[in-house]
Order: sequence, then C-alpha cells, then structure tokens
Amino acid sequence: MRIAVALFEDAEELDWAGPWEVLAAWARQFPEDDVEVVTVASHDGPVTCAKGLRVLPDHTWETLGAVDVLVYPGGVGTRRELADPVVLDRLRTLHAEETLLASVCTGSLVFAAAGLLDGRPATTWWGLVERLGELGDGVDVRPDARFVDDGDVVTAAGVSAGIDMALHLVARLHSVERAREVRRYIQYDPEPPV
Repeated sequence: MRIAVALFEDAEELDWAGPWEVLAAWARQFPEDDVEVVTVASHDGPVTCAKGLRVLPDHTWETLGAVDVLVYPGGVGTRRELADPVVLDRLRTLHAEETLLASVCTGSLVFAAAGLLDGRPATTWWGLVERLGELGDGVDVRPDARFVDDGDVVTAAGVSAGIDMALHLVARLHSVERAREVRRYIQYDPEPPV
C-alpha cells in the first residue's frame, strides 16, 4: 500500500504532520504490512508551511507514480489551491483512479471545489463549515464530526482531528488491533489540560 501526503505552500503543519506520524509509524513499526508513506508537492525544494516550517517533499506530482491513498491537509494555502484548475483536475483524476482521498481541516474545501463532495457528507474546520456547503452541490456538512468516512472520500475536522482520521485509516485499511498498536506506539492519549 502506497500513501502520499500532499504538501503545498501555507499548508497547516499539524494537518499533514499528524497523519504523517500515524501512517509513518504504522509503516516503520510493522514492515510486514508493506506500507509506504511519502510526501508530494508541486515542485522540488522546500515547501514553507503556514507557521513557517520548511519541508522537503519526497516527490513532485510528476515523479509520484500511483498511490492508494492521498492525505490532503488544510491551512491558509487551501484558498489558493481550491482556485487552481491543475489541483482540482489532479484530485478528480486521482478519484477516478480509485485513490482513497482523505482531507484534514480545510483540505475538504479543495475537495468540494473539485466536485468530490457533491451530495455527500463531509466535515472541515469549525470556522469554515458554511464555506464548505457553499463550495459544493448539496454537501451534507457535518459540523460536529471529528471525521466522516464516506467510502472513497474521508474528511476530517481541524488540525488534531487528522490524527484521529489517520488512526481510522489504519483500522480501515488493516485492522482495529493494528490501529490500537500504532496509537499506543505514538502514545496518543489526548487529555487537553485546558
């Protein structure tokens, strides 16, 4: 199984790094599961994320090849992404090729702009749930959901919800037991202090 995590300018760091941690921990701790996790961006060289973190992607879209799953983060950069016809066509093509598409936070806005959420349940960051409904045709917005799995498209709410969604993906693609093992390995036991 090959999983790609998309990067783009002004992507929210935890939106991609949270799922990356979960999925890469799965791949590294359980090599017998034959999972590969890579990052992909539109260009070689550093990608500067929303809070200033600079990251080097493993691949460009041209060198990526086939993937089974794409994780698409949110962040202020999605405002540019959802208006980019190349990005929208790429997502439509991946969907048509039966790639499982998973978004975190406002990444779902880009999915909606591509028409991938028309008539489907979905969620996003709480501050832009209304915008999600405006971008698609009949999107069934679920403002209180941590994540929504609608078969070939999975959407997660803001930032930390991406970790929950990634653990759900491990459970869905392998088993609940494996997801529990990964959760324990990364010691993900959220108990907010405030």
